[in-house]
Amino acid sequence: MCDEITEIENQGFYEKHITRRDFSLLAGGAAISIAFAGCAPGEAAEGIAEEEVMIETPDGVADAYFAYPEGKASAAVLIWPDIVGLRPAFKMMAKRLAGDGYAALVVNPYYREVQAPLVEVGQNFSDPAVREEIRPYARALTQDTNRIDARAFVGWLDAHAAVDTAKKIGTTGYCMGGPMTMISAAELPNRIGAGASFHGGGLATDAEDSPHLLIPKMNAEYLIAIAENDDERDPEAKETLRKSFAEAGLPAEIEVYEGTQHGWCPPDSAVYDEAKADKAWARKLALFERALG
Repeated sequence: MCDEITEIENQGFYEKHITRRDFSLLAGGAAISIAFAGCAPGEAAEGIAEEEVMIETPDGVADAYFAYPEGKASAAVLIWPDIVGLRPAFKMMAKRLAGDGYAALVVNPYYREVQAPLVEVGQNFSDPAVREEIRPYARALTQDTNRIDARAFVGWLDAHAAVDTAKKIGTTGYCMGGPMTMISAAELPNRIGAGASFHGGGLATDAEDSPHLLIPKMNAEYLIAIAENDDERDPEAKETLRKSFAEAGLPAEIEVYEGTQHGWCPPDSAVYDEAKADKAWARKLALFERALG
Protein backbone atom coordinates (compact mmCIF):
# COMPACT_ATOMS: atom_id res chain seq x y z
CA MET A 1 0.00 0.00 0.00
CA CYS A 2 2.39 2.66 -1.28
CA ASP A 3 0.53 5.83 -0.38
CA GLU A 4 1.23 9.02 1.54
CA ILE A 5 0.02 7.56 4.85
CA THR A 6 2.40 4.63 4.56
CA GLU A 7 5.26 6.96 3.66
CA ILE A 8 4.52 9.20 6.66
CA GLU A 9 4.64 6.12 8.90
CA ASN A 10 7.87 4.95 7.30
CA GLN A 11 9.43 8.41 7.51
CA GLY A 12 8.88 8.42 11.26
CA PHE A 13 10.27 4.91 11.54
CA TYR A 14 13.55 5.51 9.77
CA GLU A 15 14.09 8.89 11.39
CA LYS A 16 13.79 7.12 14.74
CA HIS A 17 15.78 3.96 13.95
CA ILE A 18 18.36 4.85 11.27
CA THR A 19 21.46 6.84 12.18
CA ARG A 20 22.90 9.65 10.06
CA ARG A 21 25.69 7.31 8.93
CA ASP A 22 23.16 4.63 7.93
CA PHE A 23 21.19 7.17 5.94
CA SER A 24 24.35 8.25 4.11
CA LEU A 25 25.02 4.62 3.21
CA LEU A 26 21.49 4.26 1.86
CA ALA A 27 21.75 7.46 -0.14
CA GLY A 28 25.04 6.34 -1.65
CA GLY A 29 23.78 2.87 -2.48
CA ALA A 30 26.39 1.19 -0.28
CA ALA A 31 23.74 -0.52 1.83
CA ILE A 32 22.75 -2.60 -1.17
CA SER A 33 26.21 -4.01 -1.74
CA ILE A 34 26.69 -4.58 1.99
CA ALA A 35 23.44 -6.50 2.24
CA PHE A 36 23.97 -8.53 -0.93
CA ALA A 37 27.74 -8.80 -1.03
CA GLY A 38 28.88 -10.54 -4.21
CA CYS A 39 25.48 -10.23 -5.89
CA ALA A 40 25.85 -6.95 -7.75
CA PRO A 41 24.72 -7.16 -11.40
CA GLY A 42 27.69 -7.44 -13.73
CA GLU A 43 30.07 -8.67 -11.04
CA ALA A 44 31.49 -12.12 -11.66
CA ALA A 45 29.82 -14.86 -9.64
CA GLU A 46 30.94 -18.44 -10.05
CA GLY A 47 28.36 -20.60 -11.77
CA ILE A 48 25.88 -17.76 -12.41
CA ALA A 49 25.02 -16.28 -15.82
CA GLU A 50 23.15 -13.00 -16.26
CA GLU A 51 21.56 -11.21 -19.19
CA GLU A 52 19.88 -7.89 -19.86
CA VAL A 53 17.01 -9.05 -22.07
CA MET A 54 14.20 -7.63 -24.18
CA ILE A 55 10.97 -9.62 -24.29
CA GLU A 56 8.33 -9.17 -26.97
CA THR A 57 4.75 -8.88 -25.71
CA PRO A 58 1.50 -8.04 -27.51
CA ASP A 59 1.89 -4.47 -26.21
CA GLY A 60 5.54 -3.84 -27.01
CA VAL A 61 9.00 -4.90 -25.90
CA ALA A 62 9.72 -5.27 -22.19
CA ASP A 63 13.16 -4.76 -20.71
CA ALA A 64 14.11 -7.28 -18.03
CA TYR A 65 17.04 -8.92 -16.24
CA PHE A 66 17.63 -12.67 -16.19
CA ALA A 67 20.03 -14.54 -13.90
CA TYR A 68 20.39 -18.31 -13.80
CA PRO A 69 22.70 -21.17 -12.86
CA GLU A 70 25.10 -22.02 -15.68
CA GLY A 71 25.22 -25.44 -17.29
CA LYS A 72 21.84 -26.78 -16.26
CA ALA A 73 18.12 -26.19 -16.62
CA SER A 74 16.43 -24.94 -13.44
CA ALA A 75 12.98 -24.10 -12.15
CA ALA A 76 12.09 -20.53 -13.12
CA VAL A 77 10.88 -17.64 -10.96
CA LEU A 78 9.11 -14.55 -12.32
CA ILE A 79 9.74 -11.51 -10.10
CA TRP A 80 7.38 -8.52 -10.04
CA PRO A 81 9.14 -5.51 -8.44
CA ASP A 82 7.62 -2.91 -6.17
CA ILE A 83 6.23 0.43 -7.34
CA VAL A 84 9.71 1.88 -7.92
CA GLY A 85 10.25 -0.77 -10.58
CA LEU A 86 13.22 -2.62 -12.05
CA ARG A 87 16.51 -1.31 -10.61
CA PRO A 88 19.85 -2.56 -9.25
CA ALA A 89 18.39 -3.78 -5.93
CA PHE A 90 15.99 -6.11 -7.73
CA LYS A 91 18.64 -7.31 -10.14
CA MET A 92 20.74 -8.24 -7.12
CA MET A 93 17.79 -10.09 -5.63
CA ALA A 94 17.36 -12.03 -8.89
CA LYS A 95 21.07 -12.85 -8.94
CA ARG A 96 20.88 -14.02 -5.33
CA LEU A 97 17.97 -16.27 -6.26
CA ALA A 98 20.02 -17.68 -9.14
CA GLY A 99 22.68 -18.51 -6.58
CA ASP A 100 20.02 -20.46 -4.73
CA GLY A 101 19.44 -22.56 -7.84
CA TYR A 102 16.63 -20.83 -9.75
CA ALA A 103 16.38 -19.13 -13.13
CA ALA A 104 15.16 -15.69 -12.05
CA LEU A 105 13.56 -13.10 -14.34
CA VAL A 106 12.78 -9.64 -12.94
CA VAL A 107 10.81 -7.40 -15.27
CA ASN A 108 10.04 -3.74 -15.88
CA PRO A 109 6.24 -3.57 -15.52
CA TYR A 110 6.24 -0.02 -16.97
CA TYR A 111 7.82 -0.98 -20.30
CA ARG A 112 4.82 0.35 -22.25
CA GLU A 113 5.72 3.86 -21.11
CA VAL A 114 9.38 3.91 -20.13
CA GLN A 115 12.49 1.78 -19.80
CA ALA A 116 14.03 1.06 -16.41
CA PRO A 117 15.37 2.37 -14.14
CA LEU A 118 12.95 5.13 -13.19
CA VAL A 119 15.10 6.41 -10.33
CA GLU A 120 18.77 6.98 -9.59
CA VAL A 121 20.58 5.11 -6.84
CA GLY A 122 19.81 6.91 -3.59
CA GLN A 123 16.32 7.99 -4.65
CA ASN A 124 13.30 6.20 -3.20
CA PHE A 125 9.55 6.42 -2.86
CA SER A 126 9.76 8.52 0.32
CA ASP A 127 10.61 11.52 -1.91
CA PRO A 128 7.38 13.28 -3.02
CA ALA A 129 8.94 14.15 -6.37
CA VAL A 130 9.75 10.48 -6.99
CA ARG A 131 6.19 9.51 -6.09
CA GLU A 132 4.77 12.07 -8.51
CA GLU A 133 6.99 10.76 -11.30
CA ILE A 134 6.19 7.08 -10.76
CA ARG A 135 2.48 7.07 -9.90
CA PRO A 136 1.16 7.73 -13.44
CA TYR A 137 3.01 4.66 -14.68
CA ALA A 138 1.59 2.54 -11.87
CA ARG A 139 -1.94 3.80 -12.47
CA ALA A 140 -1.72 2.78 -16.12
CA LEU A 141 -1.35 -0.88 -15.14
CA THR A 142 -4.46 -3.07 -14.92
CA GLN A 143 -5.29 -6.69 -14.33
CA ASP A 144 -5.56 -7.05 -18.10
CA THR A 145 -2.04 -5.71 -18.67
CA ASN A 146 -0.85 -8.05 -15.90
CA ARG A 147 -2.43 -11.05 -17.64
CA ILE A 148 -0.91 -10.10 -20.99
CA ASP A 149 2.50 -9.70 -19.42
CA ALA A 150 2.34 -12.88 -17.35
CA ARG A 151 1.60 -14.95 -20.46
CA ALA A 152 4.41 -13.26 -22.40
CA PHE A 153 6.99 -13.57 -19.62
CA VAL A 154 6.18 -17.18 -18.81
CA GLY A 155 6.26 -18.01 -22.51
CA TRP A 156 9.71 -16.41 -22.78
CA LEU A 157 10.95 -18.36 -19.77
CA ASP A 158 9.64 -21.65 -21.15
CA ALA A 159 11.51 -21.03 -24.41
CA HIS A 160 14.86 -20.42 -22.69
CA ALA A 161 17.33 -23.28 -22.40
CA ALA A 162 18.11 -22.34 -18.79
CA VAL A 163 14.56 -23.21 -17.71
CA ASP A 164 13.43 -26.71 -16.82
CA THR A 165 9.92 -26.83 -18.23
CA ALA A 166 9.23 -30.09 -16.42
CA LYS A 167 9.14 -28.06 -13.22
CA LYS A 168 6.51 -25.54 -12.16
CA ILE A 169 7.29 -21.82 -12.16
CA GLY A 170 7.33 -19.64 -9.06
CA THR A 171 6.38 -15.98 -8.92
CA THR A 172 7.22 -13.34 -6.33
CA GLY A 173 5.97 -9.81 -5.89
CA TYR A 174 6.75 -6.84 -3.68
CA CYS A 175 4.32 -4.02 -2.84
CA MET A 176 2.17 -3.64 -6.00
CA GLY A 177 3.83 -6.82 -7.26
CA GLY A 178 2.00 -8.87 -4.64
CA PRO A 179 -1.35 -8.75 -6.44
CA MET A 180 0.47 -9.34 -9.72
CA THR A 181 1.60 -12.75 -8.48
CA MET A 182 -2.01 -13.70 -7.78
CA ILE A 183 -3.25 -12.52 -11.15
CA SER A 184 -0.40 -14.43 -12.82
CA ALA A 185 -1.08 -17.62 -10.85
CA ALA A 186 -4.77 -17.49 -11.78
CA GLU A 187 -3.98 -16.79 -15.43
CA LEU A 188 -1.49 -19.65 -15.75
CA PRO A 189 -2.52 -22.30 -13.22
CA ASN A 190 -0.90 -25.11 -15.21
CA ARG A 191 2.54 -23.47 -15.05
CA ILE A 192 2.70 -21.44 -11.84
CA GLY A 193 3.00 -23.70 -8.82
CA ALA A 194 4.11 -21.24 -6.14
CA GLY A 195 3.56 -17.59 -5.33
CA ALA A 196 5.05 -15.28 -2.72
CA SER A 197 3.90 -11.78 -1.81
CA PHE A 198 6.05 -9.49 0.34
CA HIS A 199 4.34 -6.44 1.84
CA GLY A 200 1.86 -6.71 -1.02
CA GLY A 201 -0.88 -4.10 -1.15
CA GLY A 202 -4.54 -4.68 -1.95
CA LEU A 203 -4.51 -8.47 -1.92
CA ALA A 204 -7.97 -8.68 -0.35
CA THR A 205 -10.36 -5.77 -0.75
CA ASP A 206 -14.09 -5.13 -1.17
CA ALA A 207 -13.66 -4.47 -4.90
CA GLU A 208 -15.33 -6.72 -7.45
CA ASP A 209 -11.90 -7.52 -8.92
CA SER A 210 -10.06 -8.07 -5.65
CA PRO A 211 -7.10 -10.41 -6.24
CA HIS A 212 -8.24 -12.79 -3.49
CA LEU A 213 -11.29 -13.66 -5.58
CA LEU A 214 -8.92 -15.27 -8.10
CA ILE A 215 -7.66 -17.87 -5.62
CA PRO A 216 -10.12 -20.59 -6.77
CA LYS A 217 -8.54 -20.34 -10.24
CA MET A 218 -5.02 -20.99 -8.96
CA ASN A 219 -3.06 -24.19 -8.54
CA ALA A 220 -0.26 -22.69 -6.45
CA GLU A 221 1.01 -22.91 -2.90
CA TYR A 222 1.50 -19.47 -1.35
CA LEU A 223 3.61 -17.40 1.04
CA ILE A 224 2.18 -14.05 2.09
CA ALA A 225 4.52 -11.98 4.26
CA ILE A 226 2.74 -8.92 5.69
CA ALA A 227 4.30 -5.75 7.10
CA GLU A 228 3.17 -4.92 10.62
CA ASN A 229 2.01 -1.41 9.74
CA ASP A 230 0.05 -2.74 6.74
CA ASP A 231 -1.67 -5.22 9.05
CA GLU A 232 -2.51 -2.48 11.53
CA ARG A 233 -4.31 -0.57 8.80
CA ASP A 234 -6.19 -3.60 7.45
CA PRO A 235 -6.21 -6.42 10.03
CA GLU A 236 -9.04 -8.31 8.33
CA ALA A 237 -7.16 -8.85 5.06
CA LYS A 238 -5.07 -11.74 6.39
CA GLU A 239 -8.18 -13.55 7.66
CA THR A 240 -9.91 -13.12 4.31
CA LEU A 241 -6.85 -14.56 2.59
CA ARG A 242 -6.60 -17.50 4.99
CA LYS A 243 -10.25 -18.34 4.48
CA SER A 244 -10.02 -18.03 0.70
CA PHE A 245 -6.97 -20.28 0.40
CA ALA A 246 -8.49 -22.83 2.77
CA GLU A 247 -11.75 -22.95 0.82
CA ALA A 248 -9.76 -23.47 -2.39
CA GLY A 249 -7.77 -26.29 -0.78
CA LEU A 250 -4.47 -24.51 -1.42
CA PRO A 251 -1.67 -24.40 1.19
CA ALA A 252 -0.78 -20.85 2.26
CA GLU A 253 1.64 -19.52 4.85
CA ILE A 254 0.33 -16.11 5.90
CA GLU A 255 2.29 -14.21 8.53
CA VAL A 256 2.58 -10.69 9.88
CA TYR A 257 6.29 -9.92 10.33
CA GLU A 258 6.51 -8.22 13.69
CA GLY A 259 8.22 -4.84 13.77
CA THR A 260 8.37 -4.40 9.99
CA GLN A 261 7.27 -1.46 7.89
CA HIS A 262 5.82 -1.57 4.39
CA GLY A 263 8.76 -2.11 2.03
CA TRP A 264 11.09 -3.92 4.43
CA CYS A 265 12.40 -6.52 1.94
CA PRO A 266 14.27 -4.73 -0.90
CA PRO A 267 17.78 -3.86 0.30
CA ASP A 268 17.61 -0.30 -1.02
CA SER A 269 14.47 0.49 0.97
CA ALA A 270 14.67 3.15 3.67
CA VAL A 271 12.93 0.69 6.02
CA TYR A 272 14.92 -2.40 5.01
CA ASP A 273 15.07 -4.93 7.85
CA GLU A 274 17.88 -7.36 7.10
CA ALA A 275 16.95 -9.98 9.70
CA LYS A 276 13.27 -10.07 8.77
CA ALA A 277 14.06 -9.91 5.05
CA ASP A 278 16.36 -12.92 5.45
CA LYS A 279 13.60 -14.77 7.30
CA ALA A 280 11.18 -14.05 4.46
CA TRP A 281 13.80 -15.16 1.93
CA ALA A 282 14.28 -18.45 3.76
CA ARG A 283 10.54 -19.08 3.86
CA LYS A 284 10.38 -18.39 0.12
CA LEU A 285 13.13 -20.92 -0.57
CA ALA A 286 11.31 -23.51 1.54
CA LEU A 287 8.16 -22.87 -0.47
CA PHE A 288 9.96 -23.24 -3.80
CA GLU A 289 11.67 -26.44 -2.68
CA ARG A 290 8.28 -27.96 -1.85
CA ALA A 291 6.22 -26.62 -4.71
CA LEU A 292 8.64 -26.39 -7.64
CA GLY A 293 10.81 -29.42 -7.05
